[in-house]
Amino acid sequence: MSVIIIAELSEKKIKKQSLEVISYGVALANQLGTDSIALVMGETVDNLSSLGKYGLKKVIHQQHTASMLSDNKLACRFIADVCTQEQAKVVVFSNSLLGKAVAPRLSVKLRAGLVTGAVKLPDTSNGFKVRKSVFSGKAFADVDILTPIKIISLNANAFEIIQQSDAVAEVVESSIEIGAGTLNIIETKKNEGNISLADADRVVSGGRGLKGPENWGMIEELAQALGAATACSRPVADSNWRPHHEHVGQTGVAISPNLYIAVGISGAIQHLAGVNRSKTIVVINSDPEAPFFKAADYGIVGDAFQVMPKIIEAVKNLG
Repeated sequence: MSVIIIAELSEKKIKKQSLEVISYGVALANQLGTDSIALVMGETVDNLSSLGKYGLKKVIHQQHTASMLSDNKLACRFIADVCTQEQAKVVVFSNSLLGKAVAPRLSVKLRAGLVTGAVKLPDTSNGFKVRKSVFSGKAFADVDILTPIKIISLNANAFEIIQQSDAVAEVVESSIEIGAGTLNIIETKKNEGNISLADADRVVSGGRGLKGPENWGMIEELAQALGAATACSRPVADSNWRPHHEHVGQTGVAISPNLYIAVGISGAIQHLAGVNRSKTIVVINSDPEAPFFKAADYGIVGDAFQVMPKIIEAVKNLG
């Protein structure tokens, strides 16, 4: 019996979000008294044996073809074969694009109960109860998984990365045949030079309070000083001030960084739904009645054009 942890790659390196999932999966395996095994799919420059320092006993590596990443059916079939081979008791995903696409398929294939958006370790004192975020982060639900095999997808930033020792994990190259995919990748276009919103630890976001795209320089300057990603509210994206892939909110990208700085954003409920999992929210707005202040950890009432240069200068002086 084992806990299988799906560890994803970005730029041939293990994602930060996957390190959170590894720590979560190892803690769960220890709780259940079983082994933790990570599954890594793709070409990597990381020394996978070093993942043992997070408590992993074993890493299964599959250097798949590029088509496997785009073919959810193929990825699901392969993960299911690994789960059968390793007698998986629990499978843990990130609540990422891959997790959202593959975990439900795997649930059907393995006849396994699935809880998405988990925020803490399961309570196994009486059953297998998983706490998850519901209603766009406004509440939590405790869900009992009753099936023999259980699948969990973990929200980003919901579990800290824990290094346990200097141990070395056993790395095994998978001998499972992948098979042919049904999709062909014709072209891949990547947004270069920017930090991905999904992986960003810090995010600086702007709204209509900036009055126009010509004033976006201070958002980018602060983001660069902080090593942060840039984002925007929906009205900004709809007005073509910024590209739509930077739109965060219920109808855009849902994020959960450690630090979210909102400049000139009033805080409509749809925007809050996509950012309310941020650990620390800082709001800068000239309107003291802006709804965002109710959700903020820190708030500055003031003109962004006067406040932002002082913040940028202070951050640069700290660096």
